[in-house]
Amino acid sequence: MDLVIRDTRVIDGTGGPSYRADVGVHEGRIAGIRREGDPALSAPRTLDAAGLALAPGFIDMHAHSDLALLRDPAHEAKAAQGVTLEVLGQDGLSYAPVDDRTLTAVRQAINGWNGGGPGDASVDFDWRTVGEYLDRLDRGIAVNAAYLVPQGTVRMHVVGWDDRPATPAELKRMKQLVAEGLQQGAVGMSSGLTYTPGMYAPDAELTELCRVLAQYDGYYCPHHRSYGAGALRAYEEMVTLTRDAGCALHLAHATMNFGVNKGKAAELLALLDGAIDAGADISLDTYPYTPGSTTLVAVLPSWASEGGPDATLARLMDDEIAERIRHHLEEIGSDGCHGVPIEWETIEISGVSDPAFASHVGRTIEQSARDHGESPWATARRLLIGDRLGSTILQHVGHEENVRAIMRHRVHTGGSDGILQGSKPHPRAYGTFPHYLGRYVRELGVLGLEEAVAHLTSRPAARLRLPDRGLVREGYRADLVLFDPLTVAAGSTFEAPRTLPVGIPHVLIDGRFVIEDGVRTDALAGRSVRRVPGPKG
Repeated sequence: MDLVIRDTRVIDGTGGPSYRADVGVHEGRIAGIRREGDPALSAPRTLDAAGLALAPGFIDMHAHSDLALLRDPAHEAKAAQGVTLEVLGQDGLSYAPVDDRTLTAVRQAINGWNGGGPGDASVDFDWRTVGEYLDRLDRGIAVNAAYLVPQGTVRMHVVGWDDRPATPAELKRMKQLVAEGLQQGAVGMSSGLTYTPGMYAPDAELTELCRVLAQYDGYYCPHHRSYGAGALRAYEEMVTLTRDAGCALHLAHATMNFGVNKGKAAELLALLDGAIDAGADISLDTYPYTPGSTTLVAVLPSWASEGGPDATLARLMDDEIAERIRHHLEEIGSDGCHGVPIEWETIEISGVSDPAFASHVGRTIEQSARDHGESPWATARRLLIGDRLGSTILQHVGHEENVRAIMRHRVHTGGSDGILQGSKPHPRAYGTFPHYLGRYVRELGVLGLEEAVAHLTSRPAARLRLPDRGLVREGYRADLVLFDPLTVAAGSTFEAPRTLPVGIPHVLIDGRFVIEDGVRTDALAGRSVRRVPGPKG
């Protein structure tokens, strides 16, 4: 043994009762578990863990750390939460596979999520394929990372930004790119079906791509077509699509937001239960908060973003077209607003790319409009143009009863959807996992402690088809978190979103301390987590 963790309360990730034991670690794996009365474990180093619980490291099923892991070696936002694995490539937009043209466009398109926009030299984009991006992660990162092939980026690469069906030749090429990404280690494919250009794909096209996933035993992770007025129809669309394709489905940030969905979580869960009982392989993730977060440009109607970011800016600068955009937003309810007329008092600016607009951060569009003596749309339009689509927002549209109902579900997992950009990001980026344990387990009793740990560990590991992660079991990877069940809590709040959690003194990845006595070490123990199954049959 290299290390023995003594007298800890083992919460092993199965959901079963916890127990007291000593746990030994050797060469990055759990090498021994000894309960009272068993022969003792010995090692050059011991850690007295009395009063602490030992669990598998938490798996963040929906992360936007694609560049943060490269830019910020410490990555305390996740490491301090006990996260030992993040799933990247979310919402259909990320940085591989690309060519030079596509990389330039995607960097601009998701600058608000990740930074890395034009002129940002903090990351050397020295990859183009999925495999090369994973190789870049393997040089050493704070926590482990898995990757989803981003369908929107694939479509951008092959079709461009046009709102039209792919030709047969283009569809064949997209299927090849998805297959290559899976062969190189991706665990599945994501979509952002309210983001351009991925949203322009019809169901028939998505089904063909999902058939590639089925061939390689990957899963489909859609940000589906509506979280508002059409939410239940959009969920049903994804269930039907993946059933027809024969692949597994993981629903990203499966919330029921906006006023039209208040109290409707039961309808979503009944839909999923019916599909699961009929044999569908379905899981979902949520964050334990009511507000959402995205970019300001994401609320625009899809037609306003056709052609890419430069075309979007040109439309915004045209007074006549800008008035059409306003009409869709405020009077009809654009697809970017999920079919619900926008309520500017719910849109809070959380970050800007240009410091000249910093005064907007922490204020709603409606508040800023009053400050400037103008209409909310005039404020939003000015910010979109001046910040070159780089502004991020909080959207205060959630319902607590829906959040609690969905997190209780039998296929629920945890995902932060944490956007790390901006001076006032959503606190979920720094607090999701301790917030589950502190708020929803200890304070509210929505979940039992052992049950909650299973949601955050073994369930996501099973979705990712990882045979040696997600449980405290001999032979498994020593990706472990030690926390105090009596004090663990998110430090982050909406007022101070970058505050680190409390009650998580130790985090190990591959048997190495990345958090020790509450302090980030200099270890870069994370690597890419790849699945490279051969094609079926």
